[in-house]
Amino acid sequence: MTAPTGAPGTSDSIGLWGAVAIGIGGMVGGGIFAVLGVVAAQAGGAAPLALLLAGVVALLTASSYALLSVEYPSRGGSVVFVDRVFGVGLATGALNNLLWFGYLVTLSLYAAAFANYAATFVTGDGAVPALLYHGLVTAAVLVPTALNLLSAAAVARAETAVVLIKLGILVVVGVAGAFTVDAARLATSTWPALPSIAAAGMLVFVAYEGFELIANAGEDIRNPRRNLPRALYLSVGIVVVLYVTIAAITVGTLTPSEIAGSSDFALAAAARPALGQLGFTLVASAAVLATLSAINATLYGAARLSYSIAAEGELPPTLERSVWSEPVGLLITAGATLVLANVLDVTAISSIASAVFLIVFGAVNLAAFSSSRGRALRRAAAGLGVLGCAGSLIALEADTVGTRPGAAVLLAVIVALSVAGEAWWLRSRRRIRVTASG
Repeated sequence: MTAPTGAPGTSDSIGLWGAVAIGIGGMVGGGIFAVLGVVAAQAGGAAPLALLLAGVVALLTASSYALLSVEYPSRGGSVVFVDRVFGVGLATGALNNLLWFGYLVTLSLYAAAFANYAATFVTGDGAVPALLYHGLVTAAVLVPTALNLLSAAAVARAETAVVLIKLGILVVVGVAGAFTVDAARLATSTWPALPSIAAAGMLVFVAYEGFELIANAGEDIRNPRRNLPRALYLSVGIVVVLYVTIAAITVGTLTPSEIAGSSDFALAAAARPALGQLGFTLVASAAVLATLSAINATLYGAARLSYSIAAEGELPPTLERSVWSEPVGLLITAGATLVLANVLDVTAISSIASAVFLIVFGAVNLAAFSSSRGRALRRAAAGLGVLGCAGSLIALEADTVGTRPGAAVLLAVIVALSVAGEAWWLRSRRRIRVTASG
């Protein structure tokens, strides 16, 4: 969801509420539709608290993005922030590669969510045949890839309408569902232990990561020193309230067995008691639109992320090439996503994606901490962000190792590949320089 530094843009064209819309649109994508049921099943009546804990970490990190996006305005986002503060090297290059892996896993999550919700139009709330599921997952990746190649600009113009539609449906479900909530299902007696609540919240942390889109648009925002921080805080704050409300309605409306039976499309199931089958269909439709929209935007951004990393000298210059006016990274990203989305289940995908973004956001908070010398309040907020991301990552991985060891192993492999790939490229680049100078 980043664009190349120095790419053409519409300078000074985005106001405060336009920037807020970018952040909300980036967050309320496929994540909350994909994993709300998993979080509700794990945290029980404490699901709203779990999402609130994740939201607090997101707000602290948004504070760091607010600081760095004003100091280093660019379309490179996190890539530029860590490179400018810590310099280009093995650690920063590996971190930027890890961010690209994070987008791959997030795309896989959105594709899985699309398949689960789209399948309800064929199977209702019954089991999804494997062939149908994998066919829908594959279509969810290939169709947006083709749209990016053919007319990315046309699809981008439809993003605002999609954001308004999905937000409107979620607000309707929230208002209607408030009248069907059974408060007893939210009582503390239904809560698991605090570590399980924290782990559940971090499992859905990926649903908050989209606020960084605001920082990536920093060069195009009017009066950025004033509007960037406000847009970041407002968008994250609004989404925290929305997520906590939706979580309360879901666990307050559905029994534990109903949540377990509909975990892949729990939000649609939660709309049925108040709005009947129409509510189920509305939410399923919103999820299909939201996930396709998120896949399109993330493919667009991930391709440009690989371009930005290559432009910073941290990946081979091959990734600066274009195919049909789009970065070649688009095809690489789509191919890798197809493999991951068809191999991993939703819970494993969410666990890995959330862990990756906690690592990246922890590094961004550390960059803000290093840039805040002499500004005690900002330095304290950034320090809390570092601690929040680190503690959240520990809670998430402790739970993952015990319940999804395969996902923990795959995360370790992704981190190792990020480091090894960067080390290989840096050595290759040194050899090229030595050969050229000789």
